[in-house]
Amino acid sequence: MKKLFLFLFLFPVIFYGSDVITPSKINEVIVYLNGAQITRNANLKLIPGTNEFTFTGLSSKIDESSIQIAGLKSATILSMAFDVDFLAPSTDSPEVALLKSKITVVNRKIAALKNTISGLEEEQKVINANRLVSGENLTLDLEKIKQISTYYRERITTIKNEIFDANIEIDSLKLDSIAYQKQMTEINNSPVKEQGVIRLKLNTPIALSIPLQISYTIKEAGWIPNYDIKSVKVNDPLLLTYKAHVYQKSGVDWNNVKITLSSGNPALNVAKPNVSTKYLDFVNRYAKRNQHAIKKQKYFYNPTVKKVTGQVTDASGLPLPGANILVKGTSYGTQTDFDGNYTLEVANGQELVISYIGFVTYEVPIYSSLINCRLEEDAQHLDKVVVIGYGISGASSGVRVRGASSTSNYTKTPEPATPLYIIDGVPVEGFIEGDLDESEIQSIEILKGSNAEALYGNKGRNGIILITTKKSNIIEGISNTRFEIKKPYSLASDGDITAIELNSFNLKAHYEHFAAPVINENVFMTATFQDWEKHNLLPGEANIYFEGRFAGKTTIDPYTTKKKMTLSLGIDPNITVTRTQNRNFKRKSFTGSNRILDRTYELMVKNNKSVPIQLKLMDRIPISQNKEIKIDDIQTNKATHDAKKGLLTWELQLAPKQSKTESFSFKVKYPKYKSISI
Repeated sequence: MKKLFLFLFLFPVIFYGSDVITPSKINEVIVYLNGAQITRNANLKLIPGTNEFTFTGLSSKIDESSIQIAGLKSATILSMAFDVDFLAPSTDSPEVALLKSKITVVNRKIAALKNTISGLEEEQKVINANRLVSGENLTLDLEKIKQISTYYRERITTIKNEIFDANIEIDSLKLDSIAYQKQMTEINNSPVKEQGVIRLKLNTPIALSIPLQISYTIKEAGWIPNYDIKSVKVNDPLLLTYKAHVYQKSGVDWNNVKITLSSGNPALNVAKPNVSTKYLDFVNRYAKRNQHAIKKQKYFYNPTVKKVTGQVTDASGLPLPGANILVKGTSYGTQTDFDGNYTLEVANGQELVISYIGFVTYEVPIYSSLINCRLEEDAQHLDKVVVIGYGISGASSGVRVRGASSTSNYTKTPEPATPLYIIDGVPVEGFIEGDLDESEIQSIEILKGSNAEALYGNKGRNGIILITTKKSNIIEGISNTRFEIKKPYSLASDGDITAIELNSFNLKAHYEHFAAPVINENVFMTATFQDWEKHNLLPGEANIYFEGRFAGKTTIDPYTTKKKMTLSLGIDPNITVTRTQNRNFKRKSFTGSNRILDRTYELMVKNNKSVPIQLKLMDRIPISQNKEIKIDDIQTNKATHDAKKGLLTWELQLAPKQSKTESFSFKVKYPKYKSISI
């Protein structure tokens, strides 16, 4: 009986210690291009023996196989299970918590007003009682009676008015409380959100306090590379701002957490392929061919894209009208127009399937709102399509930054002149060497003389040093690049985009105009820069700003860029270019069984601007892919000719209002009973 009593006495303690709902907090998130790894912290107190803990309020979209536990010390895991719970009570949403807070404030105001009314009523009772006593015990003259009566009347009137106003305010506050209660009822009556639950059973021989870490991955999150490219004027450096558009729909808000962005993708199959012997035998010519090798995944779905525009061309750059653009998994699609352009709403899709007769079908994730595709012919199977997605420093970040300038002849002035330091756009008074670690500095720009005073007046008379700090630490791993964001962020689980600046770079650029009238008669302003590889760029959209205005969007794609990267800054309408064929050489002649075509083209360029320009002009001479088609008598005149590709290039300097005409010619000989397209 004594043992039974002892068991019953200890039973609540044992039960309480064996199954505890333990709070945990998201401390760090690693966001991948597709998916995220969440790390939660929880402080646990373990008693000797078996301990059971339940972690609630987690995302219901956890990949169970990815759950990891750390920080156990001498404790061991007996079991771990993940479940999705639709019935467990969840913590109040921010909306409910706000409504509860408002209701509490209203109730306090109502209570305070009721207390005020009670005080006023007590005062009224005292006045009435005092008036009776005074009237019975005092003999007053008429003038004194008038004064007392006036006071009583005015005070009683004031009390009644204050009580009346307080009651009106109470009624108004009660209506507010009812409205808040209705809103809270509506929220609480909304469909229950499922939540993830991890149940953990630990064993320890001794009592322990452990800082437990739980990490897991989810799919409903990611980040999209995005760029802003700004150029104030021609010949100025390009300012490239590298940003990340981060989103998450895990079902749990991330509040004030450390964010690390990774270029990795944990969803990819990382198993090493096995190469086995290939045996040849005769097969049905109509049988399905072997699958192609798995392509490297370069592009990732961008959920913010609702409409895609672009152009589909062949390998030579000519537009392909009638190419099919289809949202994968649906029957919704479009075709390119006569110029190879297309526009397609893609709100309910993640990939495009692009096909054209004679080319290899290609599938590409919707990674940008601008996807230009260049198709390549399949030499073996003509029924398939292949498509490929198309600041000046005074010093580097390693320069020692001194708080004051000095010269060897500075002997007459006791103290050197101090420049004004601008750190990330904010003037900093009294900046001295050591205030910023050199590793924190992204770039430094020095302004002197009139340029400095024009911006900051007398404060800039000793010069200005503009310092841009790094917004993230870049860590290059074996298989990915990580960006450790320096300040914590909060991201709601609503799928909305949060823009996080990673870094900004000043890029020395070469500016020139570009025209290729054989494809497009517009003249484009371009900027070309090198050394882009060191900035860890990924494919993404870029917003271009030129001369203080938005010039349009483009796509930065390091995977299709060689040593140099060229960006289009927009169309310059003040320069015209025309391409005409000389009609004197349009005739056809015959020699035996062959037909001969003479072709001469003239390209006229006019600079209508008031400043000189540098223009790269390009055209082409066709290359034969058939021994029966001969290209002869090529006259390139002043052009540089790439014989392997057939490309012609002119580097032109045009003065204001100047015009220039360039020309080239060639002959084509082919069997007269066949047709070709030039």
